[in-house]
Amino acid sequence: MRSTPLGATPMTPVDLKSVVLTALFNPAVIAIAFCMGRNADQWQKLPVAAFAAALVGSALVYLAARLDIAGLREVGRAAAGVFTTQFLLGLAWAYLGRRWGRRGA
Repeated sequence: MRSTPLGATPMTPVDLKSVVLTALFNPAVIAIAFCMGRNADQWQKLPVAAFAAALVGSALVYLAARLDIAGLREVGRAAAGVFTTQFLLGLAWAYLGRRWGRRGA
């Protein structure tokens, strides 16, 4: 590898597909966003559900990256991208939970 003038080696970029797939198949995001969306009585609570789901999902990804489970060490470098993608997908899951999972509506 070629080194930079300061002697540091450049890092390879994180694969965007792996960031999206990590966020898409994170079970914590799906479960928390859907359950919180199911209990939301106003649409304004859906972003709160998505944020909570992304927060817990990011903690799960961090733990998996630290323990090197399922090869998530590369994705652990893109924490902001994973969090943002999990938030957007969590918003969709929370909407689906509010739309289809309402109890006794």
